[in-house]
Amino acid sequence: MDLRSFTIAELREQVARAGEPPFRAEQVFRWLHGLGSGGIGSVRIPLASSTVPRALRDLLLANAPLAPLSLAETFASSDGTQKFRFQTHDGRAIETVLIPDDKQERSKLTLCISSQAGCAWGCAFCATATLGFGRHLTAGEIVEQLYWVMEKVGQKPTNIVFMGMGEPLHNVEQVTRALANISHPWGAGLSPRRITVSTSGVVTGIDLLAKTRPLPNLAISLNATTDDIRSQLMPVNRRWNLEALLAAARRFPLGHHRRITFEYVLFAGVNDSDIDAARIPRLLANIPSKVNLIPWNPVPGLPFQRPSEQRILAFQNLVRRADLPVYIRTPRGDDTAAACGQLAARSRDASADLFDIKATRHVS
Repeated sequence: MDLRSFTIAELREQVARAGEPPFRAEQVFRWLHGLGSGGIGSVRIPLASSTVPRALRDLLLANAPLAPLSLAETFASSDGTQKFRFQTHDGRAIETVLIPDDKQERSKLTLCISSQAGCAWGCAFCATATLGFGRHLTAGEIVEQLYWVMEKVGQKPTNIVFMGMGEPLHNVEQVTRALANISHPWGAGLSPRRITVSTSGVVTGIDLLAKTRPLPNLAISLNATTDDIRSQLMPVNRRWNLEALLAAARRFPLGHHRRITFEYVLFAGVNDSDIDAARIPRLLANIPSKVNLIPWNPVPGLPFQRPSEQRILAFQNLVRRADLPVYIRTPRGDDTAAACGQLAARSRDASADLFDIKATRHVS
């Protein structure tokens, strides 16, 4: 692992092995993750440090060298969404999207970050699946996406969502390390209530995430109301069907007033019938939850259509009859291929190629 992937507990062990006093661990953590002037994270860690002794710094870096990201391209959408394409030290391309709230007075920023280069889970509607699986990102590469954006825009995001490239719970060890470092008060200090991890339905990962403290929010991509249709759309369902997935959701620990978000991508003639709408509340019974409806964003070469606006609204109204909170998520950044299902982590010239990230806003 690179040094930025270490948790504070692991840094304490490293410091102790080096024969240094325990307080050095805090100094090292602040050097790696602490906020710079104005409370903004710094991407470029200085080689020198006013607090960490050079011998200790050199020893730590010798055992776990940093593996920094480089910023390759940026894209600005007409709605204020910004897309950042990064390159890893071994040449992998990943993307991150910063989405402003359209209610300007709130100054809310949501950052969608990636946890893998590519994806192995093969969802039929997602352009990321066409890229195949590259590798897991380290926790250091995950948190560095945040630090890059903070440095570029001069502001800390109000919300972090693991909804970018890859399946976060396929890389659960590095994701939970990143969660610990992002939320630590010596670093960015983001509240876990402002962090959401999204999964296609990796049940073992949900159970592992449930053990993390502090606990982030959980979002689950539902996308169908029968095993037959869900297995066609999402191969993960062949391993963990709806019964297994919803059982994992029911045992996921939730605090007061917290809910699991179920995301439901709508495809015309596939999963948008009145019967589907009636099934959703029954499936989610006894799970504190809300539903986000996501009209599918076209991906060249994939055989789906977006339902009409009238069909989307009718579907929402049918689900609402069961007193289940349900929202329509409208695309953000689609003019720069940054909306749901439309990112591919490729060059500006190839930006019409698409991959899966949820750059959207909530509409009641």
